[in-house]
Amino acid sequence: MTEGIETSEKSGLQDVLESVDRAVQQGISDFSPTLKQQEVGRVKSVDQGIVWADGLGQVQSEELVTVGPDISGMVLDLLPDRVGIILFGSTEAVSAGDQVLRSGRVLDVPVGDQLIGRVVDPLGRPLDGKGIPEARERWMVLREAPRILDRAPVVKPLQTGLKVVDALIPIGRGQRELILGDRQTGKTAVALDAMVNQKDVLCIYCAIGQRSSGIAKVVAELERQGAIGYSVVVVVEGDDPPGLQFIAPYAATTMGEYFMEQGKDVLIVYDDLTRHALAYRQLSLLLRRPPGREAFPGDIFYVHSRLLERSTHLKEERGGGSLTALPIAETEAQNISAYIPTNLISITDGQIYLSPDLFQKGVLPAVDVGKSVSRVGGKAQISAYRQVAGDLRLSYTQFQELEAFARFGTRLDDRTRKTLEHGRRVREALKQRELSTLASGEQIAVLLAVARGLMDEVPVEKVVEAEAAVLEKVKAEIPDLENAVLRAEKDDPLWKQLTTLMEGVLAPFKLMKEDHADAGIPEPKDQDRKGPAGSGQDHEKPGRGEHSAV
Repeated sequence: MTEGIETSEKSGLQDVLESVDRAVQQGISDFSPTLKQQEVGRVKSVDQGIVWADGLGQVQSEELVTVGPDISGMVLDLLPDRVGIILFGSTEAVSAGDQVLRSGRVLDVPVGDQLIGRVVDPLGRPLDGKGIPEARERWMVLREAPRILDRAPVVKPLQTGLKVVDALIPIGRGQRELILGDRQTGKTAVALDAMVNQKDVLCIYCAIGQRSSGIAKVVAELERQGAIGYSVVVVVEGDDPPGLQFIAPYAATTMGEYFMEQGKDVLIVYDDLTRHALAYRQLSLLLRRPPGREAFPGDIFYVHSRLLERSTHLKEERGGGSLTALPIAETEAQNISAYIPTNLISITDGQIYLSPDLFQKGVLPAVDVGKSVSRVGGKAQISAYRQVAGDLRLSYTQFQELEAFARFGTRLDDRTRKTLEHGRRVREALKQRELSTLASGEQIAVLLAVARGLMDEVPVEKVVEAEAAVLEKVKAEIPDLENAVLRAEKDDPLWKQLTTLMEGVLAPFKLMKEDHADAGIPEPKDQDRKGPAGSGQDHEKPGRGEHSAV
């Protein structure tokens, strides 16, 4: 009995071994070995963020390579005897003699809905501790801009929630609007307000060379405001390799283009392109490229134009999506005629200039209306803005010039006094705290009260309080304010209704008649109008040079 069982087990084992043997023999017969040629280079020298390598005669420009143990890099320079490679990792792990392996593909990044709500680096690696995004597609980083024939006009506004921007410097979806100013003037705050105010627009914030603490504050604010749910944050810090800083805005734009080609509207903020230019200058000088103006390479204009040209509004045949860019640039000592700012101004469709003088005076956001312009967004602006505040920009700029004259103690007539008093109320009404965005209907209600002079008799220190009272009353009386304003035509009874409501609200805030008479600038004394003894100067009639200096 036992012998029978053993014989049966041996027979079964023999059958299994024979079937395995047949499978192995079949696999061997089907296998046809082929030789695969692989080009392997060697590192000749290592520098800060770059390496020189030889033995890569067939490598292509912008090809992704692996240097040393596991450091990614991209070929940027092709010379007859060597290639220049920018590294995306630390150079400390690379030494002369290390292998350089080709990948056969250009640099790409993951794209898709899985990136929404995430904080990643330019290569798509997670920085928020939530695991690697499971993106199904990878798109090339350095893509070409859409063709002219694939583009459509900018026809839809992008509301930032800031009165001074939406009314005087409007932005359209698909536009490129530069934000520039000195350090610590609120450039990032303006862009952050625009992101927080979006409801149906995906946002991408690309931090280039910023401090870790500053980036953490921006991410925390986006989470607090609930904006992280429709945003992607791409981060490269100041101590990261310059190669990673160079590709960061291109990678962020590729992530945005994926959504644009799905027919969605996207807003992308580059914070900031001045640091991006510095990183590219560092790479170029290390790669022995000839320096030009301010030691920047000659192709720095092309580097930024190939980036910003990718922001556009696509035709309906291409999905109708849009990519709106808000690049940020930093100026030094209010010098907007420096090399990088002028390059970016010529590439973009307008600029929002933030003045340190206004910032120090507490006029926030510190937007200098006279130096700011939007070359496209006016065509996409909501018509109600033009009806309510059509000439507000011109009158506000005139007020700023008159205010400069008034500092000389010039004798002013009644009309000029009224212009100054009106301008002060306009400036006070355009002030706005950070992250206190307003819907377009609320903005138009406030601008209507200011533009029609309803606040001219309200004390300047009471304008903010009066504005809050106006908004509270208007929203209570007209629940559907937003849609009502958007539908209103020039002679719509809504404007008369709003004016009547606001007159009643502002009545308690208005100055008494005798107080109002004293509210203007006091008449200067004779000695205040005269220059130094014997100078012959009369400040009552300032010369052309004095006006220019102011």
